[in-house]
Amino acid sequence: MKKTLIMALAALTVSTSPLWAADAPLQGDPAAGKAKSATCAACHGMDGNSNNPEWPSLAGQHEGYLYKQLKNFKSEKRVNASMAPMVAPLSEQDMADLAAYFASQTRKPGEADKTQVELGEKIYKGGNNASGVAACAACHGPTGSGNPAANFPSLASLDPGYLETQLKAFSKGERHNDAGQMMRNVASKMTEAEMKAVSEYISGLQP
Repeated sequence: MKKTLIMALAALTVSTSPLWAADAPLQGDPAAGKAKSATCAACHGMDGNSNNPEWPSLAGQHEGYLYKQLKNFKSEKRVNASMAPMVAPLSEQDMADLAAYFASQTRKPGEADKTQVELGEKIYKGGNNASGVAACAACHGPTGSGNPAANFPSLASLDPGYLETQLKAFSKGERHNDAGQMMRNVASKMTEAEMKAVSEYISGLQP
């Protein structure tokens, strides 16, 4: 009886662990992260709000997601020529502290191209049944806030240019650090017009 109970509890622990449990961050210190963030500011902004569409705003992103991306860059599971030398000297504690700092910041509201919103909203909320594109809201939530328990990122108010670039990278398999190939499976079925429209719609969602 005791052995059965132990096995049942073990199974429950496995089944309820978040998808990113293996990448669960150490206890991050936002103050320490701020002190270590100077080299990040050139691209991502002092408070994590980027002014360049090539680089994402990190402010308000989920801590676990930020930590996972830093680890993926360091292990080259996610490849980027600019990020590689930035993460090379970072320890796991450094990454945890940086993640905690940027997660504690407030993301500035974005603005959508209103000519793209109708199609973008349709794809985001309902997908495209004809081509098999799943609704973005299923994982990222109706307001784009994401799901930290499943390590699905917050997308609301991110720059549309950055979002579109990532969708294209997933579609081509150039980015492949998505759990279960979920993003690759979705993006590969999207047209360029759908990618652009949904990116604009997401940018207009408020964080």
